[in-house]
Amino acid sequence: MIFILFAACCSVAVSILLKKLASVGYHPLSMVVWNYASASLLCFLWFKPNLLNIQVAQVPWWLIGLLGIILPSIFLALSRALNDAGIVKTEIAQRLSAVLSIIAAYFIFNEQFSAVKLIGVTLGIFAVSLLVLSRETGHQQIINKKGVPSLLCVWIGYALVDVLLKYNSSLGQGFAQSLNLIFVTAFLFSFIYCSLKENCNLWGKKNIFAGLGLGILNFANIALYINAHIALKSSPAIVFASMNIAVVVFGILGGIFFFREKINSQMLFSLVLAISAVLVLMSTM
Repeated sequence: MIFILFAACCSVAVSILLKKLASVGYHPLSMVVWNYASASLLCFLWFKPNLLNIQVAQVPWWLIGLLGIILPSIFLALSRALNDAGIVKTEIAQRLSAVLSIIAAYFIFNEQFSAVKLIGVTLGIFAVSLLVLSRETGHQQIINKKGVPSLLCVWIGYALVDVLLKYNSSLGQGFAQSLNLIFVTAFLFSFIYCSLKENCNLWGKKNIFAGLGLGILNFANIALYINAHIALKSSPAIVFASMNIAVVVFGILGGIFFFREKINSQMLFSLVLAISAVLVLMSTM
């Protein structure tokens, strides 16, 4: 569980910094590019994968290519969804991807659900829903037709990353090699995409340094998340649910502390539910 908590902290820190930096003139897409350059180097130094003697036939190239495209694409979909549909609806789509991930744990990874585990997962999803919905104030945000595709991409994309990273963690010693290649592919894909965009400011010094710093947090988030799947390899649903719950809880706290968002009674009740859900899930380990 400690891996999940630290992974969630890193995930929220990335979001907070992206929002802060974008508000003072940094270019988000450029930072995403250099973030994957940093993550690629850190992955190589930390896991020490053997990239010199790659057994081509044994490398899951489909997984590397797919995640290499999906990871940076999610940042773009997230940005588009925030612009077209609003932050509340985007957060719902992002965090409720846990529903798809948990369904995958049952149907793809053949995880057996005990009554206690099912209660914890259900309680957690309910808590996440209340936490996100409690952020709406005054008028209700309306999803226009333009925002629907980006919201669907966020919802499906985050669930797909969860499932694919779970699969990557099951590769044994080969997971570090494939993870490093995933980061390199994500860097190359986002670099080419950004180079073709106008006004991307890819080579701006502040964007480079900010992106490299974000890459440290992003790598820590994904590495810790994979370690959580390895430590709890027989219970992927616990990892899926706990990670989403923790991210929303820390996100709410970060919003209060960094952006002066006010907490209401519904949000407080939701926090209590979320913490209870984590405790229930921990009791099944």
